[in-house]
Amino acid sequence: MDEATLLEVVGWEFPGGRFTIEPYEHWLMCDAVGAEPSRSGLANPMFVYYAALGGMGVSLDDLFAKVGATADDGVMFGEAAIDVTTPLTIGASYDVRGTITDIVRKSGKRAGVFDIVTFVLDLDDESGTHVGASTNSFVFPRRKST
Repeated sequence: MDEATLLEVVGWEFPGGRFTIEPYEHWLMCDAVGAEPSRSGLANPMFVYYAALGGMGVSLDDLFAKVGATADDGVMFGEAAIDVTTPLTIGASYDVRGTITDIVRKSGKRAGVFDIVTFVLDLDDESGTHVGASTNSFVFPRRKST
């Protein structure tokens, strides 16, 4: 994908959706990471990340295709940040909306040409109050000249 076409993707809005923190999933995640497992009360803050990706409305394959790539291209996870405005609750549902906020093309002596795609996914509770955000980036190697 040429750089001009790629930059047109900045501002694209995810379809979004809704994510429910299921009590059993919360228990399993806590058990897997060595946190205190629970099925009620406040959710582990990592659920801002999980809910955001789970409710963004597209698969990672769909997101990669949006920027002219596939998983076979060697896409790498870049950076992640979560912002918890209000703690999430186990059993509650959250609406997810998001946007691709930035795309930067870079070139490295060893890495060659690659693109860094950044997107933000916001979570709102059932009353519409913003409760958190997950900011993520992926690195897309561009093996062919573009």
